[in-house]
Amino acid sequence: MNREKEIVKISIIGILVNVVLVAFKLTVGILGNSIAVILDGVNNLTDALSSVVTIIGTKLAGKAPDKKHPYGYGKIEYISSVTVAVIILLAGLTAFRESFDKMLHPMAASYSKVSLVIIAVAVAVKLVLGHYVKTAGKTYHSESLTASGTDALMDAAISFSTLVAAGVSMAFSVSIEGILGVVISVFIFKAGIEILLESLGNIIGARMDGKLSAELKDFICKNPAVLGAYDLSLHQYGPERLIGSVHIELPDDMTAREIHGLTRRITEDVYMAFGIILTVGIYASNTAGGVFAEMKRTLSDFVQEYPEVLQMHGFYVDTEKMLVSFDLVIDFQAENREEIENDILRRMKERFAEYEFIAILDSDVSD
Repeated sequence: MNREKEIVKISIIGILVNVVLVAFKLTVGILGNSIAVILDGVNNLTDALSSVVTIIGTKLAGKAPDKKHPYGYGKIEYISSVTVAVIILLAGLTAFRESFDKMLHPMAASYSKVSLVIIAVAVAVKLVLGHYVKTAGKTYHSESLTASGTDALMDAAISFSTLVAAGVSMAFSVSIEGILGVVISVFIFKAGIEILLESLGNIIGARMDGKLSAELKDFICKNPAVLGAYDLSLHQYGPERLIGSVHIELPDDMTAREIHGLTRRITEDVYMAFGIILTVGIYASNTAGGVFAEMKRTLSDFVQEYPEVLQMHGFYVDTEKMLVSFDLVIDFQAENREEIENDILRRMKERFAEYEFIAILDSDVSD
């Protein structure tokens, strides 16, 4: 199934539904002098505009990679999500200004049974539309669709509150339109902020999903020759384009031909199973026992004494240079990273004085 076509189709459905709701709500709001209903209609208009932006962003993001942009145009979808967020924020600010003025200078609103029925129908329609669009957004990994679906569900709740306010106005002749409009504007603004932060996080480079990281490492380590998978790093160039790298630990007596065949198979298998383009590097694990095994056990014991150290890997002894190297993954929140590194190196040197030790500090980029 073509992802781009499905997203465009769903967005068009959203546009048509929201345009109809805008027409009905604006008519009801103007005839009934209801700022809350008018603002609710304006919010539906922003939903329609958001769907237009989603269509444009999806179309542009679907362009094939070229010389200027070898990783493709997938991140345009995140930019379109930012645009949607800005539209929502502007709508929220406008709504707040108008509602605050209405709260200071209230005017009686009148509702008819027809207007109440229209609002009730709008609630039901937005509930169905919101669930449909949000589910599709998760299915097709589209931030814009997911955000639109969430926004539609929020609109249903807001429309329901408008319905309640209308009942209060008709029963008690009390105008709470301004107050309700302010509440609506806060919800609109909150939705815009959440979408903006999530989209910017993906543009900057958010941490990969921990479940995906664990599944990918487990998948790689199913090969009996692989002793461990480390330094997994994934970069997202759009919702469906992941490119990354990983280091695998292999016995140091494997030949270049064997390593080449193994890494090629892993690359192909990962792409077929996960759709991820992965570059595979290697760590050589000493196959000889004796002092090397003792050295590694001692280092592991030292590392466990530091809660800030999340992992030690890549341990290797160069027997010709009498040099021991290994990688340390230290928590981002640790303020004494170099102090921990130097302390571990000093203790290893005291225990195995004939060797030199080098530690490489890795970043905690994946679980």
